[in-house]
Amino acid sequence: MITLSASRSALVLIDLQQGIMALPSAPRPAAEVLANGKILAERFRAMGAPVVLVTVGFAADFSDAAPGLVDQPAPRPAGGLPVDWSRLADGLEQPGDLRIHKQQWGAFSGTGLDQMMRRRGIDTLVVAGIATNFGVESTVRHGWELGYSMVVPEDACSTTTTAEAHEMTCRLILPRIARMTTVAALTVER
Repeated sequence: MITLSASRSALVLIDLQQGIMALPSAPRPAAEVLANGKILAERFRAMGAPVVLVTVGFAADFSDAAPGLVDQPAPRPAGGLPVDWSRLADGLEQPGDLRIHKQQWGAFSGTGLDQMMRRRGIDTLVVAGIATNFGVESTVRHGWELGYSMVVPEDACSTTTTAEAHEMTCRLILPRIARMTTVAALTVER
């Protein structure tokens, strides 16, 4: 069981948006990740702790996408991503939630997330969403490097690649930089 202080903790939900949610996911369906994310969000809101909703998207010509040469580039459809690609999953956002829009995997680089958290006195981040081995892992790595205590509820994460990739991230990488837990075993108190 992990109990967090509402005054020093925030929930960061990664890429629970139409375009990502429509992709196949493993080891659990995106709908289950969303349901668990909503449970966490309600728990944080009820205690007055910040909920940060992160989305990813790009200009139609992808001029704001990372330009580096890679062996397996992400698809860049002609004409850009679908119109609703970055729209949050229905029923997720509530008044008072904080929003971050990014153009890379992690929620820190090129956004105001670090400043937003520090100005609120936040030192612990709970990170969940899709994809475990992309946006979640990148955000947790960067947050840990910035000195935040990181927490990952594994059952509120999934990936768009393979169940094995999710398991490798949760078993070999995240435990070295975060505390791993489940939605049921995570509480927030004033």
